[in-house]
Amino acid sequence: MKVLNSSIAYFILLAVFLYGMGLVMVFNTSSAAVLDSGVDKNLYIPLFKQGLFGAVGILGGWSLYKIGYQKVLAAAPILLGFFTFLLVLVFVPGIGMTANGARRWITLFGISMQPSEFVKYTIPLFFIHEVLKYGREMALKDFLRILGKIAIPLVLILIEPDNRTTIMIGGTLVVLFGICSIPKRFWMTPLIIGALGVALFASTVPYVASRLKVYANPELDLKGKGHQPYQAKIALGSGGWTGKGVGQSLQKLSYLPEAQNDYIVAILGEETGFLGIVVLIICYMALTFLGIKIALFTEDKEGSFIAMAMTFLIGLQAFINFGVVSGLLPSTGLNLPLFSQGGSSLIVNFSVIGLILSICPKKSLSQ
Repeated sequence: MKVLNSSIAYFILLAVFLYGMGLVMVFNTSSAAVLDSGVDKNLYIPLFKQGLFGAVGILGGWSLYKIGYQKVLAAAPILLGFFTFLLVLVFVPGIGMTANGARRWITLFGISMQPSEFVKYTIPLFFIHEVLKYGREMALKDFLRILGKIAIPLVLILIEPDNRTTIMIGGTLVVLFGICSIPKRFWMTPLIIGALGVALFASTVPYVASRLKVYANPELDLKGKGHQPYQAKIALGSGGWTGKGVGQSLQKLSYLPEAQNDYIVAILGEETGFLGIVVLIICYMALTFLGIKIALFTEDKEGSFIAMAMTFLIGLQAFINFGVVSGLLPSTGLNLPLFSQGGSSLIVNFSVIGLILSICPKKSLSQ
């Protein structure tokens, strides 16, 4: 039990540390961009918003912890239905917002949010809820029925378009197929055929094809999609081993636009160097390891499945973000959990932290 107590404590501390470190970097990056552009704008607005979103996220996490994962899992079908409805609103004029050629946000009563961020975690919960109803008696038709229900929000996300979220959800589902002991004959062959089909389809879509070309050679479009990847490489390379010093980044001065979102790690690398990036990577690896450890200590398989899926999603997002910033993966527009600027992402990730903690044996948390 002492081992579990220490794992829980470190898990919480790491989440808070990553948020605090991200808060500093968001202010550092966004304020520099405002000063450089000469716009008459309050420098503290991004910091205030990130702090507010963090507070809402922590409140959400505390609420899910108090509610308990059993009740959240039982409500998964209702939650998926609600967030699917919000995905539909993305395409309604006057409610849905378009940015960078994609419709991923909605605005209601002056508040904007990205429904796909919530659906990303709700779909695995829904899958676990449905699978547990059938247990080992699941037939192929039951499995296909579950996938059919999940396909509705997935298609809506895909046509926004939001390929990276679709891929992440798909990857998480494949992991769940394995840990939930779904018969391989149900999904292995269709998965291979489907992956080949998606790859073939993606290669014919101009939006995806152009991204892949820029990924292979950012210099082909330095004034467009290749600008951010190219400037990110400059930022990381100029940081060296120990960096230029906190606050000394040049790329954040409008060279790397919107760096506080998807490419905030590049600015961190420029200011703290290779060593700073290594520390950040270790933090996310430790957070993922501790989440899996909590899953292994849970008292029932429902909690174990949830902790595994939620932890995998956080770790996968971090892995993809590091890969994009370093140029190892194509640009996807995916921010860094708990670290980058982004209200919907921050709220849902803190909520997930609370959900994972609700899975821990209560007697361990009280000791």
